[in-house]
Order: sequence, then structure tokens, then C-alpha cells
Amino acid sequence: MIVPVLLAGGSGTRLWPLSREARPKQFLPLVGERSLLEQTLRRVCALEAVTDPLIVGSEPHRFMIAEQMRRAGVTGLVLLEPARRNTAPAAAVAALEAIRSAGEDAVMLILPSDHAIEESDEFGKAVALGLKAAEHKQLVTFGVVPTEPETGYGYIRAGEDTGDGVRRIDAFVEKPDAQTAQGYLDAGGYFWNSGMFLFPARQYLDALGEHAPDILAACEKAHAGAQRDQDFLRVDAEAFAASREDSIDYAVMEKTRSAVVVPFAAEWNDLGSWASVREASRPDPRGNVTRGDVMLTDSDECLVHSDGRLVAVLGVKNHVIVETADAVLVAHESRQQDIKNVVGKLKQAERSEATEHRKMYRPWGSYESIARGERFQVKRIIVTPGGRLSLQQHHHRAEHWVVVRGTARVTRDGESFLLTEDQSTYLPLGAIHRLENPGTIPLELIEVQSGAYLGEDDIVRFEDVYGRAPEDSESSKKESA
Repeated sequence: MIVPVLLAGGSGTRLWPLSREARPKQFLPLVGERSLLEQTLRRVCALEAVTDPLIVGSEPHRFMIAEQMRRAGVTGLVLLEPARRNTAPAAAVAALEAIRSAGEDAVMLILPSDHAIEESDEFGKAVALGLKAAEHKQLVTFGVVPTEPETGYGYIRAGEDTGDGVRRIDAFVEKPDAQTAQGYLDAGGYFWNSGMFLFPARQYLDALGEHAPDILAACEKAHAGAQRDQDFLRVDAEAFAASREDSIDYAVMEKTRSAVVVPFAAEWNDLGSWASVREASRPDPRGNVTRGDVMLTDSDECLVHSDGRLVAVLGVKNHVIVETADAVLVAHESRQQDIKNVVGKLKQAERSEATEHRKMYRPWGSYESIARGERFQVKRIIVTPGGRLSLQQHHHRAEHWVVVRGTARVTRDGESFLLTEDQSTYLPLGAIHRLENPGTIPLELIEVQSGAYLGEDDIVRFEDVYGRAPEDSESSKKESA
């Protein structure tokens, strides 16, 4: 059986301001109407002989992952990384869990969750071909057949054919300059390194034990100390953090004699820059890609994205323009690699725009800050049907709730009552309260906060159905309500 392992722990700063640490690119609908994670889930679940997927992600994103799995109609386990340690440790704990759940013969299909792949049968054909090699204890990676001298990808130089089109790997090659990339294309036998793998789980662990035994030891200890919480698996944080960072390529594939590559001939894009998003989005005849409320005049080779406001562009060429509620990016296409430097400066200045959006997602729904001033803040809160905020208290702010749509069940200092559209309630400073949606449609309300301090860490959580820590201040800062 194939156990799909989806890597969903990236931070995605190269696509700022749309992609940020709080909601990186794998959770965004960058190409199409569904998020990249949802597209990946649907792609792997359409394959034959696959188990429920195992998704490796981070603690702050756990409920976002769960919600997108629900929207994709997929069940599975979310393995939570307590720290980022690159792909080799992530694959190791996934392999240990795959063997525990599916047995010693488990084969892992390891995929990044933030790539765009053409909807065709080529993906399934490549996986089927790779499975034959994996059954012979080979470690398979997928090499994309190049269509242009791309300088933004690493390459795989393929060796002899082992049969059925599977080829041994002669070398992994770093990102080339333009002239070298053209030479690869002319010579043939070079493939883009996709970062997708198909491994017998036990074979991968054995190879890791041979070439990176310290990583294997740390991951075995981390998995042995794992705790299951509903659909989440938390590995031992201290043990996992003790592992050094390394990629699958460096830790195993460049050292083992069992590595082979399966050529993959389909439209594939790692969406590593705004230029690649434009290319994957099928530009118009003038090379432009637009999303949202955008008006273009006499402009060429641009990507323009609007999250809300009208963006009018006149006489512009080769630019990226991205509008969000709290930040706007205007950059020449040639400077895209410097976007990460902008994010770095924002972090140094302790600007929230570096990592967070105005709209934040929670296990019960979402909230969005729509106005803020001295001693007040206004939020738009949406609670999904059946959603239930924690029973909580604030020491520094009072709140007014006005129901705009749906039905709210409010608990306030032991009293419980219902509010419907156009009704409101007041929660004085110090009141112990909770908000629930008992209805069948989303509950939408406006919250007006007033007080001396309006930070998200002003919360004492008494009870929470989602298992969030009642007194974890760092968690509270990230997971208000």
C-alpha cells in the first residue's frame, strides 16, 4: 500500500504579502479556486491503492490543515513538527508512523503540498512506474522533463536505464546559470529536481541509519514519545528538536547507491516566486495574470492580485503588484528574489505584517480586524456551524457583540442565551464568556473591543474543546479565542 505523505510545514515568505508564516502558500488558492494543499490531497487520493494521507505540518497550522482536509473530503492523520528541521527528519518520523499504521511493507509517496501539477494522467503513470522500482528496494525521486533552461531549479543528471524508463542517478546538480542550464537542455538526460519521492519506508530508514544515523536516532526517540490527540500526532518536542536540519537529497539520495529517477513529463511548477505563479496561471495574450478587482491598461507581463480594493494599472511592464488588506507589494519582476529581504526588514521592525494577516483562521472559524485606534478595535468574526470558542476571560478589555447573520449562543458569567440577527450583547471587563454557533449556517458578528490593552494575549482560557492550553501565553498570543 502507498501511504501519501504531504509536507505542509513551509513558511512561504517568497510570495509575501499574500503568503505569510501565519498562512503560507500551501493554504492559498494561488492557481485555481482550491488551495494548493486541497489540490494535492485530491491528486493523491485519486491514485489506486493508497491509504489515508499523512500530513506533516506545524502546530500553529494544525486546524487550518484539518479544515482543508475536510473541504477536500479527505480523512487522515496530521503529524505535528515541534520545530522545522527540513525534509529528512520529517520523512523519518513519517516513515516510522507509516510502518506502525500500514506495516513493514509500507511505501511512502512524499510530496510537497505547495506545487502546481497539471491535471492529467501523467502523475499517476509516473507513480505507477516508481512503485515498480520501489518494490525492488530502490529509492525513487521524480525528475520533471525540462521545457526551458530554467535557472531557478536544481537538476538531476540521469545515468543508465534500469528498465521501463527508470534511470539511475549520476548526480544532483545545484541551480545553474543560464548558459549552463541551456547546456543541460541541449545535452538531454537532465531533469528538474521536483522534491517528490517514492520510498519503501523501511528502506528509507535503513539508508538514513547508514548515512545520517544521528538524524534517525533523534527521530526514533521523537516518534517513540509521540502522543495522539484526535487526528493529530505530536512527536516528542525535545527529541525532535535535537535532530540536525537536513534535506532528503543531502542526507540520503546523494549518498545511497539505491537512488533512481523516474522522468515526469507534465506541467509542473514549484510556485517559488510570483513569476512562477504567473506562468502557472496561463497568462493572457499580453502575458498578464490578474486576480480579483483589477483593471489593466497598456500593461504587459504583469501579475496583479487584489484581495479587495480596485487596483488600476496603467502603462506598466514586468511588474508584480499584490494588494492585501494591510500591505501592498509593487516590485519589478527582476527583483522578486529580494522580497524575502523586505520580510526580513519588517521582522526587524517588529511589524505584524511580516508574519500575520488581518484575517486569522481558528479551529472554530476566523476573525478579521477591520478598524483599530487608541483604546478600541473592531473585528468581524465568523463562526462555522457547530463552532465553539473557548470559555474565557479578559483582564484589560470589554466587548460588544452585534449579530449580523445567523444565531449565536452566548454564555456570560454562567448565564446562557441566544442572539439572532440585529441583536447584541455587552461583555464587561472580567466577564467569563463563550460564543457558539448552534445553527446550520455560518454565524457572522461584529465585535467592538474597548480598553487599555487590546493585545491577543489578553486571554485566560478556562475550557476549550480544541485542546488548546489554558495558560500557555505563547499559544494564546497566536490563538486568540
